Amino acid sequence: MTTFNEKDRLIGTAEYNTNFWNVMRCNRYAADSIQGGKDISTGGFTLPAEADDRLRKAIKRESLFRNLATVVKAYNGSSRIFAKDCDDLATWVPENGNIPIYDGIDDFTRYSVEMHKLAVFVKLDDDFVHDAAFDIEDYLTGRLAKNFAKAEDYGFITGTGDHMPTGILSLTDGAEVGAHADSITYDNVIRLFFALNEEYRKNAVWMMNDSTALTLRLMKDEADNPMWNQANDTILGKRVVISNDMPDEEGGETPIVFGDFSYYWIIDRSPVSVQTLKEKFVTLDQIGYLAMEFLDGRLIRRDAVQGMKINITG
Repeated sequence: MTTFNEKDRLIGTAEYNTNFWNVMRCNRYAADSIQGGKDISTGGFTLPAEADDRLRKAIKRESLFRNLATVVKAYNGSSRIFAKDCDDLATWVPENGNIPIYDGIDDFTRYSVEMHKLAVFVKLDDDFVHDAAFDIEDYLTGRLAKNFAKAEDYGFITGTGDHMPTGILSLTDGAEVGAHADSITYDNVIRLFFALNEEYRKNAVWMMNDSTALTLRLMKDEADNPMWNQANDTILGKRVVISNDMPDEEGGETPIVFGDFSYYWIIDRSPVSVQTLKEKFVTLDQIGYLAMEFLDGRLIRRDAVQGMKINITG
């Protein structure tokens, strides 16, 4: 069995990179040279280190959350690790005064971080795959990045924690409810803004879908001043990001969240692996590619993001 360190060295070699992409072109003989890079849990071959780094960067370009959250790479970990967060202490100390040091053991909150599997499937025409002029690495990386990013963002927002990340809308482990409201009004948006602790407001952003954004774009105060700054897409000086994975303004839903999303942690647990599926689509002159990654995500400080929850009426 190949150890993690041996596998890590293997996937970083130029030879592995060449043979991996030959396997993606369905060269079965090349597969014999990269058996050490096979992922037993998925049946696919681990992406070469350079290609995995390229794919991660491409996913970030396509992703909303990966540009807001804290991303942690934990490839060489057990099936369960713990994310820890605590309040730090800074204090002025007089000359020859005692420096307050405390063990802080009870300040640490331990969060179980799992390995959730995300699978992406794409197909390519056989003619393209076997055309030497076709840049399969560039094309496949782009296709996978778009699909991974879309599925990840959905999980980071709506995920239940059951076989997927814990999203910011999770009732038990997601954002806190900063404002209960019968509807989205000017005053309720102001209440949500100030529900967020000043510590988090410095780097906070708003998140909502297109429908909610339209409501806020048209909203004005009693003096006819618009709430939304059309010049820079901000509300009360804070940037608005749009995700249509966020719910509409309906009873029981949370259509707006406001906070510092750097306290949402995304933990990448392993490089992406890819398996070719030729026989299944041979009659269609196509080749399938099943790519998988293992990751988790959760909000490690619930009070860092506040949501507006619409009351259920009637």
